[in-house]
Amino acid sequence: MSIIEHVVLFKVKGDTEQEKVNAMLNNLNGLVSLDPVLHLTAGPVRRIKSPILNFTHMLHSRYKSKEDLNTYSAHPEHQRVVKENVIPICDDIMAVDWVADNDPTPLSPPPGSAFKVTFLKLKESVSNEVQGGILGEIKEVKEGISGIQQMTCGENFSPARAKGFSLASVAVFGGVGEMEAAVGNEEYVNLQKQKVRDNVDGVIVVDYVVPASSP
Repeated sequence: MSIIEHVVLFKVKGDTEQEKVNAMLNNLNGLVSLDPVLHLTAGPVRRIKSPILNFTHMLHSRYKSKEDLNTYSAHPEHQRVVKENVIPICDDIMAVDWVADNDPTPLSPPPGSAFKVTFLKLKESVSNEVQGGILGEIKEVKEGISGIQQMTCGENFSPARAKGFSLASVAVFGGVGEMEAAVGNEEYVNLQKQKVRDNVDGVIVVDYVVPASSP
């Protein structure tokens, strides 16, 4: 089974009442009940590293196929939540979708799990061969850093809302402590960065923790 990873980043307007933010998250998390959805979590971003984009909240979900993702996107309840709870309070939204390069287990990481999501915007001159090499470097991160329970990566297949970012990965840790310890492995992390830096125009790194419950 090829799992589809779906990540959406939201930038909530600064003057938004917390009640409306909670309503957005409650309604987004409620979409986990829709038939095509294998897993869904939505909540505040713990940390974001990006020189140009400052998102405040994240949604991560998983599907069995691109068709199931399309069914979810077109579902009337999903459309209602986006129209009534998301668009009115958000300044910006971006989404990235990719086919996981392995079958992540468990499909639904438990509350308290920490995610590190990375998006790469490649330079226009980058060839398919080089892009494949960069994906290879990303895959090696899992082998070089202890504490990663699951990790997938791939090429974005929904360019319309991705702001030019074409490669994506998600690494899942047991908790924030494990994620912070991995970040402390600077030698290995810096080696990976050096190998891809010459071919990348932009990077977004988002840290996210699965909420214990809906807000």
